[in-house]
Amino acid sequence: MSAEYVARSGTSFEDESRGDSYDNIEPWLQKLATLPAGSAEHDRLRDEIVGKCLPLGEHIARRYSGRGVEFDDLAQIAAVGVILSVDRFDPSNGATFLSFAVPTIMGEVKRYFRDSTWAVRVPRRLKEIQQRLATAVPELSQRLGHPPTARELATHLDADLAEITQALIASNCYSADSLDASRSSTDDEHSASPLDRLAAEDPGYNLVDETLTAAPLLEALSERERSILIMRYGDGKTQTEIADAIGVSQMQVSRLLSQTLTRLRGQALSSPALAGVA
Repeated sequence: MSAEYVARSGTSFEDESRGDSYDNIEPWLQKLATLPAGSAEHDRLRDEIVGKCLPLGEHIARRYSGRGVEFDDLAQIAAVGVILSVDRFDPSNGATFLSFAVPTIMGEVKRYFRDSTWAVRVPRRLKEIQQRLATAVPELSQRLGHPPTARELATHLDADLAEITQALIASNCYSADSLDASRSSTDDEHSASPLDRLAAEDPGYNLVDETLTAAPLLEALSERERSILIMRYGDGKTQTEIADAIGVSQMQVSRLLSQTLTRLRGQALSSPALAGVA
């Protein structure tokens, strides 16, 4: 609906010559509230009010420019917030339109950043903390005279240190470069793409992933089960040697190993890390 209205109105988001045409808009909204919804007069007045309020959306969009999103895209999102503000504003509650519209429009823009501009899937909680960090980091940097540490940020925001650390790491997921894109200093000089410069895959990465997944599962085992696994796969002992060490038969060791490994495999495959759950 917002794009359709902008197209019909011919409004330019780059035009700043109209001033604050949304000042004293309340009488217009009061008149709009008296008209039957869907009537030609209601739709005409609504479009005129939205047109007068679009500069407010533009001003707010400019506050969020320079963060990796084109201004025209932000202006369109802000225009949606303007339309929502006009449609939802209740003149009878006594509040000014600005006091209602500004947080509504800013909410639309922030929601767009939160939900639509991350190159990697990040949990919503971390996105929300990351948005708070965007304000807290420069504020603390000025106050402390140095970039704040994660612990200082956690204290300032009254947040969990682990969540602050995760949010700082998640901020690197906001944008991503193409592995196939080549970089050049001139039109005639092209360097190899990042993909071309990658070395062979290090098998150690898989080992790290498997270790991080298995560690909490191993900690949940009984001491006896954990000892058997350590002797078998850590020390390289045979089942017979393990049986002699713990005073059971080799068949019992074989059965315990099979049961433990089957349970660990099922738990690992159902864990969020392997299931792709953020």
